[in-house]
Amino acid sequence: MAEARLYTVYKNQIAPDLIKEFELGNAMAVPRIEKIIINVGVGDAVTDRKRLDDVAANIALITGQKPVLTKARKSISNFKLREQMPIGCKVTLRRSKMYEFIDRFINLALPRTRDFQGVSDKGFDGRGNYTMGVKEHSIFPEIDTDKIDQIHGMNITFVTTAENDEQAYKLLKSFGMPFVKRNKN
Repeated sequence: MAEARLYTVYKNQIAPDLIKEFELGNAMAVPRIEKIIINVGVGDAVTDRKRLDDVAANIALITGQKPVLTKARKSISNFKLREQMPIGCKVTLRRSKMYEFIDRFINLALPRTRDFQGVSDKGFDGRGNYTMGVKEHSIFPEIDTDKIDQIHGMNITFVTTAENDEQAYKLLKSFGMPFVKRNKN
């Protein structure tokens, strides 16, 4: 299987640049993206199981990988929710599928977002991971907009080996993530 285009760019351009910028002595210390987790919560799944199946099918189309159903941890009677009831789905992408997803997400999906100004840089967790929300799954080119009956969002988490948010920011920025200007507050 051929290497993903973005992985080749990472090996040949991004990693050497990060070594110089952060003055890293060891090539293994270079920050890299470890995995991407795409998570969708489907509140309607309590009353309509077909809705969860539709969402899972959409996520499988977008990622090229079958999602795992997530289940409720505890019962909440006000929401008619029972323990172990399926209420969402998630996918963890690694290696070449992860790089292909990043490539499609940054170059195809994000520019298709309505009124796109860039992504917020406030989603860093302090340990070098970045989480962002997408309001409409229809921005992905794999989704046929004529066949959509309901729009759903998703959370996308980029898990990196970076030691801090600054390294993770530079890593994602060098992949082409269109961050809006950072406020130093």
